[in-house]
Amino acid sequence: MRTSRLRSVHPVLWAGWAALAAGAVLCVLGWYGVSGERFAERQLPYLASCTVPGAALIVAGAVLLTHGRTTVAAARVEELYGLLVAAEPADADEAGQAAAVPVAVSGKLLMVPGGTLLHRADCPLVTGKAEAVPVDAKLLAGGELGPCPICEPAEAAP
Repeated sequence: MRTSRLRSVHPVLWAGWAALAAGAVLCVLGWYGVSGERFAERQLPYLASCTVPGAALIVAGAVLLTHGRTTVAAARVEELYGLLVAAEPADADEAGQAAAVPVAVSGKLLMVPGGTLLHRADCPLVTGKAEAVPVDAKLLAGGELGPCPICEPAEAAP
């Protein structure tokens, strides 16, 4: 997935850099031509043929580079999302739908100090974190913590 999308992005990035370089060259040529002429009416052809198109190419190159980098970032986000989302379990039922496998089933509730979510003890977001502590009854009753969308501890709450 990543390589095919990144291959399609590289031409956009190369086109952006090429447009920036060509624009810079045209602007330098226009400046050089204008600087050699004393009268404004003799400077206008250099402005029209070099400087204005050069500035337009610089803007177009900046847009292409921004688009290419945004596409690269989107491809990386999609790749990370693909890594986070579990693949379909092997024991799918006959309808082709996977049986719902709970992520966490523990009844013990934990929280991370300074966090805003309530987690089950075996939730992947708090497993192995030494800073995860049991939930205080006051915080639980006060409704200050929301349920984790991964382990869904709402059923475990006393």
